[in-house]
Amino acid sequence: MTDVENDKSRIPPDPTEEAGGEPGTGRPDGAGGVGEYVRRYVGRVRGGDMGSLPAFAGLVVLVILFSLLQPTFRGLYNFGNMLTEGSGPVLLAMGLVFVLLLGEIDLSAGFTGGVCAAVMVRLMVGYNMPWPVTIGAALVTGVLIGLLIGWLRAKVRIPSFVVTLAFFLAFQGVALYIVDNGPGAHGDVRITDSVVLAFENSQMPIWAGWVLAAVVILGYATLKVMGQRARLRQGLTGEPTPVLALKVAVLAVASVAFVWFLSQNRSINTKPILTNVNGTIKLVQPPAVEGVPWVVLVLVFFFVLWTFVLSRTRYGRHVYAVGGNEEAARRAGIAVDRVRISVFVLGSLMAAVGGIMIGSNVAAVSVQNYSGNTLLLAVGAAVIGGTSLFGGKGRMIDAIIGGAVVEVIQNGMSNLVQGTNGSSVQYMVTGIVLLLAAAIDALSRRRAGVTGLG
Repeated sequence: MTDVENDKSRIPPDPTEEAGGEPGTGRPDGAGGVGEYVRRYVGRVRGGDMGSLPAFAGLVVLVILFSLLQPTFRGLYNFGNMLTEGSGPVLLAMGLVFVLLLGEIDLSAGFTGGVCAAVMVRLMVGYNMPWPVTIGAALVTGVLIGLLIGWLRAKVRIPSFVVTLAFFLAFQGVALYIVDNGPGAHGDVRITDSVVLAFENSQMPIWAGWVLAAVVILGYATLKVMGQRARLRQGLTGEPTPVLALKVAVLAVASVAFVWFLSQNRSINTKPILTNVNGTIKLVQPPAVEGVPWVVLVLVFFFVLWTFVLSRTRYGRHVYAVGGNEEAARRAGIAVDRVRISVFVLGSLMAAVGGIMIGSNVAAVSVQNYSGNTLLLAVGAAVIGGTSLFGGKGRMIDAIIGGAVVEVIQNGMSNLVQGTNGSSVQYMVTGIVLLLAAAIDALSRRRAGVTGLG
């Protein structure tokens, strides 16, 4: 059996898939111009291949609904607040996409993030280690946890549900032990490093936000054009040029609007306030809150990295192959066990990143911040975004869109329904949306099987 690195010829990619076309048709999507491209896209949607379309449509509806019902929802301060609060679960969801692509589950991801964040804050507060060491230790901890979970699943053959449920309980105790013992503060340990705090609580300079937008737009356009030229050199026709240009234009408009809104002063208090300055009462202008939060750079980095890994590498093709049909992948020479271990490693690594960001957002590490709700929101983000619970179908954009849906529900419902029943209604609505997403996934998969697209 050949390993993942040496396998180059056992599973040649479908040329129509490389051209962006419908697998098995022998024709790329772009053949016949824009009209044919649209017709084929509609055909795939009707056949059950909907991707993130339901989640995106739901996101638009929810934003409009909450904006009409709750004026403060559409405020700039709330926009920035949702962005930072939702980043942690989104980063966890990115890792869970890899796990779900194999039809597996990781119930321990939330507390994995808690353990890694606890390691970081204990080294930071108890041993005065600099941020590169503390963050590096947290990431290494995540990798080791993923290796252990993956090994137990792939080699010992314990179902992932059982393994990760056991670690869900165990890691809660591990995180508690770390924050309650050792030198320095105990319990709810405050983060003291300014760099770690800056991820969620500080903003880029205005110019840096615009540079980031320009890099995203130009990078996306370059990749699209290069891909189109590569297909033409191979005698294939991919996306029609007008469609390609429209996608780049939509991304450009969205990026410019995103940065422009975040470049405005989002502070609630804009009028001078009386403040004691060195024993003298003075009118002081509150500091402006403007600019793109630094955590956006983290989100963009990992989104681009993992999208490239899944869509442009042999490893990514192997992940989809194992998730689609494990036995066929094994017979094709793919090292299935290695792939299975690797997805748990990546999942736990991203849990560590998400755990760090959650700690940065609240400026402290407490086990309560990584409880079951954190995991459910992350899993919900991936599934609501379009990643299949049955394996073989999903993209990194699912974590972004699904995470946005979950955060909009959380934020909108908390503002709309307050009082003693606020939390209960919020949980019920989120659960209903997750159930609806799972139902859409199951029905679309059944429909795809009937139409030959699955």
